[in-house]
Amino acid sequence: MTAKYIFITGGVVSSVGKGITTAAIGRLLKARNVSVVIQKLDPYLNVDPGTMSPYQHGEVYVTADGAETDLDLGHYERFLDQDLGRASSVTTGQIYQAVISRERRGDYLGRTIQPIPHVTNEIKDRIRGIGRDSGAEVVIIEVGGTVGDIEGQPFLEAIRQMRNEEGRHDTVAIHVTLLPYISTTGELKTKPTQHSVRELRSVGIQPDIIVCRSDKPISAEMRDKISLFCDVEPRAVIPLLTMPSIYEVPLVLEEAGLGDFVCDRLNISPTSRDLDDWRTWVERLKNPQRTVNVAVVGKYVELPDAYLSVKESLIHAAVERNAAVNISWLHSEDVESGSAGKLFAEIDGIVVPGGFGERGIEGKVQAARFARANGVPYLGLCLGLHVMTVEFARDHFGSDEANSTEFNPETPYPVITLLDAQRRVVDKGGSMRLGEYPCRLVVGTRAHGAYGASEATERHRHRYEFNNEYRAELEEAGLIPSGTTPDGSLVEICEVRDHPWMVGSQFHPEFRSRPNRPHPLFAGFLAATVERSLARNGQGSREPRARHAAASPRAARAR
Repeated sequence: MTAKYIFITGGVVSSVGKGITTAAIGRLLKARNVSVVIQKLDPYLNVDPGTMSPYQHGEVYVTADGAETDLDLGHYERFLDQDLGRASSVTTGQIYQAVISRERRGDYLGRTIQPIPHVTNEIKDRIRGIGRDSGAEVVIIEVGGTVGDIEGQPFLEAIRQMRNEEGRHDTVAIHVTLLPYISTTGELKTKPTQHSVRELRSVGIQPDIIVCRSDKPISAEMRDKISLFCDVEPRAVIPLLTMPSIYEVPLVLEEAGLGDFVCDRLNISPTSRDLDDWRTWVERLKNPQRTVNVAVVGKYVELPDAYLSVKESLIHAAVERNAAVNISWLHSEDVESGSAGKLFAEIDGIVVPGGFGERGIEGKVQAARFARANGVPYLGLCLGLHVMTVEFARDHFGSDEANSTEFNPETPYPVITLLDAQRRVVDKGGSMRLGEYPCRLVVGTRAHGAYGASEATERHRHRYEFNNEYRAELEEAGLIPSGTTPDGSLVEICEVRDHPWMVGSQFHPEFRSRPNRPHPLFAGFLAATVERSLARNGQGSREPRARHAAASPRAARAR
């Protein structure tokens, strides 16, 4: 069966909410038992965001098959509750790289290579290919950027061609725009939306549906005005008020009738409209019984999107405990030994997420030291495992020179180091340990208890690993390798013995958390965090189990 296509574009401003809208539409279709796959078309020339600064692009989301992608793929996977692959992320860089490679091989038989038809054909092949290979009934395609951007023109031209080439009931064009609120006159304005639709129509695409983002309610009169001037049906003007939580968006769009209208336009007869589980989960999200305070100690905290999946994973785990999570974003450069006590005084748990480079590392080490010394639940993600290991080794060896070779190549205690295969890497893009790998869990550990299984599969994105030369000694001292590769050659999870919850993972568990299925490590961390919060507020008690950071060190000796 040939797939049907939904094309989603954005107008007026960037960051208007296309990604959430796209994910929400996928949720509505899945609730109707329609199989869905989503693809993001990003107009930048980078092959992928893997070498881009988080300040430029937010987090890099890693798929199961090892693709480094846009953070919107995280929204897609969380809302659809299904894994996507590298075919779901297409960039202008990938398109031009493929076309030029073919030209160099002589595949075009000497023809002049042009944006039309060669570039647009490559784009259409990628769109149709994901539909064919996935077997999905509907392919939802989000076009990054804003209509009118010069770099997005090849994507829009390819979509225009596909709208003509596919059947009348096989494509839908949805345009997401902003209705700005003018405070001096107290009104929403439709003119920017009219201009945005005019820009879209100028390239040959007439939208079938307009989703109107706004911070104020949209009146029926205003919807009729947009319908008239933008030439769409009145019921095709969908209001999308800014909501307290992104997880409310599918319910808002369902109430506005978007799911039924899309099915009508695509000539799909839904067999269900089951959003009960989603609605129940959102109600729990909105009505927590308690609040816990979690510090995320990172180096890119000025832009929380750099840790988007971490934030969402904390929310998922908190809802399972009928709690809300209050996140304090702490810059690691602000965390010093003298300030840690004050910064973490009201904190119930500490998360140290991933990252690269030496800047801010000592602050993360101090966060790990505070957590270990004071019995504060700690979850280390990739780099968070590294700094946790470094901190433990410094205490064990009685030397602040213990380190990762990423930060000090000459350290006498290289407890974290490069794999041999990574030492030969020249090109940085796509050359890390990426994607899913199996992890064997050690019975009797906190990690094993959290998973409730003997093996798990987790997503990686890193170059540096736990140094096995120190494994036995540190384990004897209390740093337990609770998860390894199946052959035991690489450490995947470490935890501190006799601590309420101090666990670090070499992989990124945040990429596998879902609203209704929080990741086991985040769930375990939140359970310990809630317990500490109750004890700290006089509602519970716990035995002190932390090993103090000032314990007598063994004599330092160089390796």
